[in-house]
Amino acid sequence: MGVMDYTHLGRSGLTVSRLCLGTMNFGPETSEEDSHAIMDRALDVGVNFFDTANVYGWSKGEGITEQIVGRWFAKGGERREKTVIATKLYGSMSDWPNDTFLSARNIRHACEGSLRRLQTDYLDLYQMHHVDRATPWDEIWEAFEVLRTQGKVLYFGSSNHGGWHIAKGMEAARRRGMPGLVSEQSIYNLVKRDVELEVLPACQDYGLGVIPWSPLHGGLLGGIIRKTEEGKRRLTGRAKDALEEHREALEKWEALCDEIGEGPGDVALAWLLHQEGVTGPIIGPRTIEQFEGSLRALEIDLDADILARIDEIFPGPGPAPEAYAW
Repeated sequence: MGVMDYTHLGRSGLTVSRLCLGTMNFGPETSEEDSHAIMDRALDVGVNFFDTANVYGWSKGEGITEQIVGRWFAKGGERREKTVIATKLYGSMSDWPNDTFLSARNIRHACEGSLRRLQTDYLDLYQMHHVDRATPWDEIWEAFEVLRTQGKVLYFGSSNHGGWHIAKGMEAARRRGMPGLVSEQSIYNLVKRDVELEVLPACQDYGLGVIPWSPLHGGLLGGIIRKTEEGKRRLTGRAKDALEEHREALEKWEALCDEIGEGPGDVALAWLLHQEGVTGPIIGPRTIEQFEGSLRALEIDLDADILARIDEIFPGPGPAPEAYAW
């Protein structure tokens, strides 16, 4: 095992690596064999935190990605014991009305499905993939409480929740004498810093670890200009529009990374690791080479001067309410 950096997941006692292995490409983009090789390599270097979801694999109701992870666990060799596995529920698993969202019925049903596919009897972290505005928090917590009592889930987290959703959820948990949420998984990267307004402060106040998804904003921060100029990437649709919208900042960004002699993708991950309250960004490799490459971020130390220059290129919104009031 290499020298991996670890931290606690929020205020919990659970220890996780500072990079989280995202599995969204396993199945659609990456073969099962290659997916298993990436997960083996992750454990080899000490990445113990894996993130998945019941809808990944994008074939409704099949949970293809969870199945791939489950068959990897089934190989033994303490793969399950060494892994902190996080999955999610909310998305549609069938066309029937109760196989979506966060009703007590779907929480029970979705959890059983994930356990079956992952070939395990418990989940380390169970996350709500999105906000369900129609289900009361008391119903959600009661259903989660049952799973916890049954030993099927150890910790609970949110994803794509607003700061006030997190506050509401935590206060509802507190009323019930429950620990509540230990993490929030949000889109967070240099291009998209909206969470700094309300979500990050709420997480810090309540002790939730922040797990950024899309840390390179779909590859935009990974040296996109150079890659397109060298013909390594062809851009169409949304990616092309995003590049044009941010071209000026991205040119400055890539120049700054050249100056410090590091790959833009690595610096973008390192920047997130320097942000207070961030547990670790999710890296979603398609290949083992991409996985290996992202480990470099753990070794990059950005000093105050470089962090200030990065802020000039990609200014964040600032904290609320000062960002929009006096």
